[in-house]
Amino acid sequence: MKSRLAASIALAAALLLATTGCTFSAEIATEKEYDPSDGVGTEVGDLAVRNALLIGDDPETLNLVMTIVNSGDTDRRLSVQWSAGGERITESVFVTANGRTAIGSPDQPQVLVTGSTDVIGGLVPLFLSYGTVPGVELLVPVLDGSLPEYELLVPSGD
Repeated sequence: MKSRLAASIALAAALLLATTGCTFSAEIATEKEYDPSDGVGTEVGDLAVRNALLIGDDPETLNLVMTIVNSGDTDRRLSVQWSAGGERITESVFVTANGRTAIGSPDQPQVLVTGSTDVIGGLVPLFLSYGTVPGVELLVPVLDGSLPEYELLVPSGD
């Protein structure tokens, strides 16, 4: 009788382990970091760059669209740098302390990435830095204005 009980318990334990054991080593998808939109993000010191993407119909002039969140107590000037024709071009974006700065929309400041030889659908490397904090290279996707949510973000040819 004891051997049947022990065998039943062992069989139940083996069945339980066999049906749930794979979750012990499985990676939990909700714990993976990812960018939930078309753009990409990164962190540079106190600054968090969110949903960065480049939009344009001509790769020669692309509008940088992104939001920068400053979690620090000091105003920062984020440098955005890219290569064009063998030269490094740098633009700056001012971000207030404990604040958020969005760029690229029609009613916001714009940074136009010019001289790119990349194609629509490709990735453009941008180097982001400020002060003495080590910078970060971010591969930013290039999209066109064919989607309704992006058509107003395409830089005009004026």
